[in-house]
Amino acid sequence: MGQTAHRQASDQTEEVTTPAPLPAWLADVADDPAYEWALSGWNRAAAVPGAWFDHAKADKVVAAWPRIFRLTNDRFKGIPFRLVKWQEITVRLLVGWKKPIEVIDPATHKPAIEHVRVFRRLDLWIPRKNGKSEFLAALAVLFFVLEKIHGAEAYVFGRNEDQGRVPFGKMQDIIREADGLMEDAKGNERISLHDKSIFLRETTSLCQLLTGAPDGKHGRSPTVIVGDEIHEWKTRDLADTLRQGTGARLQPIELYASTSGRKQNRTGFEWFEESIAIMRGEIDDPATLVLFFGIDEDDDWTDETVWRKANPSLGLTPTLDYLRTEFKKAKGRPAQEAIFQCYHLNRWVDQLSGWIPRTKWAACTIDAKSWPALWNQHKGRKAFLACDVSSTRDLTALVVVIPPDDTCERWVIIPLFWVPEATLDERAEQDRRVDWKKWVSSGALRTTPGDSVDQSFVQEAIKDACAHFDVQAFGFDPWNARKLAGDLQHDGMDAELQVEMRQGHQTLSGPTKELERLVFAGKVEHGGHPVLAWMFGHCTVRFDANLNYVPDKKNSLDKIDGAVASVMGVGLAMGGEEDGMDGYFKSLAGAA
Repeated sequence: MGQTAHRQASDQTEEVTTPAPLPAWLADVADDPAYEWALSGWNRAAAVPGAWFDHAKADKVVAAWPRIFRLTNDRFKGIPFRLVKWQEITVRLLVGWKKPIEVIDPATHKPAIEHVRVFRRLDLWIPRKNGKSEFLAALAVLFFVLEKIHGAEAYVFGRNEDQGRVPFGKMQDIIREADGLMEDAKGNERISLHDKSIFLRETTSLCQLLTGAPDGKHGRSPTVIVGDEIHEWKTRDLADTLRQGTGARLQPIELYASTSGRKQNRTGFEWFEESIAIMRGEIDDPATLVLFFGIDEDDDWTDETVWRKANPSLGLTPTLDYLRTEFKKAKGRPAQEAIFQCYHLNRWVDQLSGWIPRTKWAACTIDAKSWPALWNQHKGRKAFLACDVSSTRDLTALVVVIPPDDTCERWVIIPLFWVPEATLDERAEQDRRVDWKKWVSSGALRTTPGDSVDQSFVQEAIKDACAHFDVQAFGFDPWNARKLAGDLQHDGMDAELQVEMRQGHQTLSGPTKELERLVFAGKVEHGGHPVLAWMFGHCTVRFDANLNYVPDKKNSLDKIDGAVASVMGVGLAMGGEEDGMDGYFKSLAGAA
């Protein structure tokens, strides 16, 4: 279907059979691959039967935008909200494209034609610090406040109430700063702002902040739906529930925005893939405008020109100096590189292999064959013990972590490993990359009788460590080491020394990042222990919704017990340095 260049009246129905040229504001970016989404939106809308573009309205809204809206944060507070190119294009596409639909006139009950918005959903995918939340909130105010629909209902949400409060709070800030919205010319209040609601007196309309759960949300009739940070959502049930309630509205609109996140979050990643498929025409959905800024799979993420492709507001926010600083911090550190690409270049993150580069780990020792001597060299020093106990036939690790003091400026890591003796031949046969028997003969790996690790050997080693070091705390995972902890108490260990450390992000994320920092700074001494080096060499990390990360036992190529125990030991030492173990980690253990 062709498009008309302009329509002066909503009841006109003539159509032009040849496509009109792109308007100047779109022709300017027609050859820019970063604006593929804009051309896609225009062309898909133009293909809708009877669709036409209301240039007059689009021009009017864009012209009025900086006169009405003000920015709300930092150095921008109070400055007129001038739309940057990508924002202007989005506004024009949303308000300009219209189509005729058949309705029943409520006054006469006779058939009639109404011209309504083509785009009823916006999927905005853009990296952090590009003004996403402010723009999303301003759009919500445009459609909820300025369109003046009597009895309108708007709903704002995220993964949870706290997350939804970000765009909701931005809406309130924009309303406060806007020219002529809060009060009329006589000073009478037009809009009432509350903790979880916004009430429009003139149209008796209500905007509410919701929790992220769909329970109790049926029966609503939304005019405007605002959903933020899709990449963290556990389900899309609430969005579906609210959308299903829009049937009574003539032209409702859904406004969704997010950065990228973990591919393992199925809800967010599947929504993203759906958005891209709509943008590329693989899914026929002319009602959804997809806006995407990010790098492609084959783009060189270290190239600053690629950064500009992904960050259309670069220079305004974020600044190039900020991105350069973040890039410098991340370069060469795989986990941090992944986070940089995710947050600042809008590339989705998968489970990460190669957490600590082998060269960085190997550099963390003065003598790569000194590991057998570390125990005796550091006797008497303050130390933290951490144990990762195998369930049955796997390796068990005990690590002594010694923070720096006046005698040594590095963090010393001394690991002990056990393996069931009866499984040794099988291991040697199945995995020829590792010389298991050489490790045993050198003392790097200890054996216990039978086909499962005898925890009494580990218990004796812990007692021996307590006799040779000034042990400040002993950390263990209660899932499989509670019996060991109980036996140690029975054998005389003070219960106050024992700290339960569950293997989740809440407990281990901070210590994981700290150990990584220490390794990259060359502030670790491990003596070149071969088993520990092997484990760190294939250790991967897993991310949570906020891209915090911890060692990933499930997806690492092999056993990483020593790496996990090292992280636990550093975590104990971090807590010990801060408050004598009476605060952070004990509170985490108690909360768990």
